[in-house]
Amino acid sequence: MKRFEEKVAIVTGAGGGIGSAIARRLSSEGAFVVVTDVNAEAAAQVASDIEAAGGKARVIAADISSRDSCFNLVGQAFGWRNRLDILVNNAGINRRGNLLSLSDEDWDISFAVNLHSMFHLCRAVLPHMVAAGGGAIVNTASQWGLHPAPNHIAYNTTKAAVAAFTQNLARDYAPDKIRVNAVCPGEIHTPMLEAGVKRSGRTIADLDRLVPFGRIGKPEEVAALVAFLASDEAAFMCGSLVEITGAQAVA
Repeated sequence: MKRFEEKVAIVTGAGGGIGSAIARRLSSEGAFVVVTDVNAEAAAQVASDIEAAGGKARVIAADISSRDSCFNLVGQAFGWRNRLDILVNNAGINRRGNLLSLSDEDWDISFAVNLHSMFHLCRAVLPHMVAAGGGAIVNTASQWGLHPAPNHIAYNTTKAAVAAFTQNLARDYAPDKIRVNAVCPGEIHTPMLEAGVKRSGRTIADLDRLVPFGRIGKPEEVAALVAFLASDEAAFMCGSLVEITGAQAVA
């Protein structure tokens, strides 16, 4: 299917496991994808892969913890095709620890990347979508934002805020035909998860056994859900927080 033919999508954190899968999925369905990540090399590799597969992509290396970077990113992306149809706010970081073990920097950067970037990017994108008569915004929240796991207070709190932000934005801009939804993944097999598993002394097989479905999720499965929410097939979904967990309780 080419659900996104001629449409322009921005995907943040597109150099990572889930973000790269989202960028590739949207491209495979016809979107012109703006691949953005703080890691310029990773973003360039994803864009190269998309183009090698016959898709269309451009790279913007950006630190979205900065307000100015967010607005510059959107301005540059809009200038390429004079339209912005889809924004996927996927970038995120996970600083682990309970309240007394976290540094001030851990707390501040968690909010800057996981939440404040969405505030700035949406403020930059919304005028274009309103003028065009609609658009789709998909945010990456987390199962842990809805059901907090221990010793991840900064991550859990920011992701809970993402869920609230999503529903508030949806209700404010639904009259403008801008649909805002969020995916709430559980354990997904990404490089970030692998690093955490190594630190904990557990294995991927250990995590698989915790999931009633029999395994943890794949980035491509989250990407498929994001693509659905961004598509016209989800035309009446607005303000939804969609968990994708394999029926797993919080690990």
